[in-house]
Amino acid sequence: MPFQKGNKLGAKKQLKKPLDKGVIAFRGYEGQKEKLKAIPDWQERLREFVDQLTSSLLKDG
Repeated sequence: MPFQKGNKLGAKKQLKKPLDKGVIAFRGYEGQKEKLKAIPDWQERLREFVDQLTSSLLKDG
Protein backbone atom coordinates (compact mmCIF):
# COMPACT_ATOMS: atom_id res chain seq x y z
CA MET A 1 0.00 0.00 0.00
CA PRO A 2 1.64 3.28 -1.04
CA PHE A 3 2.02 6.17 1.36
CA GLN A 4 -0.75 8.72 0.90
CA LYS A 5 0.15 12.39 0.95
CA GLY A 6 -1.50 14.27 3.82
CA ASN A 7 -2.04 11.09 5.86
CA LYS A 8 -3.30 12.14 9.29
CA LEU A 9 -2.80 8.70 10.85
CA GLY A 10 0.99 8.64 10.47
CA ALA A 11 3.10 8.81 13.59
CA LYS A 12 4.80 12.14 14.25
CA LYS A 13 7.28 12.58 17.05
CA GLN A 14 6.56 15.46 19.39
CA LEU A 15 9.76 17.44 20.01
CA LYS A 16 10.38 20.16 22.58
CA LYS A 17 11.82 22.52 19.95
CA PRO A 18 11.61 22.62 16.15
CA LEU A 19 14.48 21.03 14.25
CA ASP A 20 16.88 23.00 12.09
CA LYS A 21 16.79 22.25 8.36
CA GLY A 22 20.57 21.84 8.28
CA VAL A 23 22.31 18.85 9.83
CA ILE A 24 25.18 18.61 12.27
CA ALA A 25 27.63 15.96 11.15
CA PHE A 26 31.00 14.72 12.33
CA ARG A 27 33.16 11.70 11.73
CA GLY A 28 33.37 9.52 14.80
CA TYR A 29 35.82 6.77 15.66
CA GLU A 30 35.31 3.25 14.36
CA GLY A 31 32.45 1.48 16.12
CA GLN A 32 30.89 4.61 17.62
CA LYS A 33 28.05 4.74 15.10
CA GLU A 34 26.78 1.26 15.98
CA LYS A 35 27.09 1.89 19.72
CA LEU A 36 25.26 5.20 19.42
CA LYS A 37 22.38 3.71 17.45
CA ALA A 38 21.93 1.04 20.14
CA ILE A 39 21.03 3.73 22.71
CA PRO A 40 17.27 4.35 23.00
CA ASP A 41 16.25 7.89 21.96
CA TRP A 42 19.89 8.70 21.15
CA GLN A 43 19.13 11.65 18.89
CA GLU A 44 17.15 13.59 21.46
CA ARG A 45 19.70 12.79 24.17
CA LEU A 46 22.50 14.00 21.91
CA ARG A 47 20.61 17.25 21.19
CA GLU A 48 20.27 17.86 24.94
CA PHE A 49 23.97 17.15 25.46
CA VAL A 50 24.91 19.66 22.75
CA ASP A 51 22.74 22.26 24.49
CA GLN A 52 24.52 21.56 27.79
CA LEU A 53 27.94 21.66 26.15
CA THR A 54 27.35 24.94 24.34
CA SER A 55 25.74 26.64 27.35
CA SER A 56 28.62 25.66 29.65
CA LEU A 57 31.16 26.97 27.12
CA LEU A 58 29.30 30.27 26.80
CA LYS A 59 29.25 30.70 30.60
CA ASP A 60 32.99 29.99 30.92
CA GLY A 61 34.06 32.08 27.93
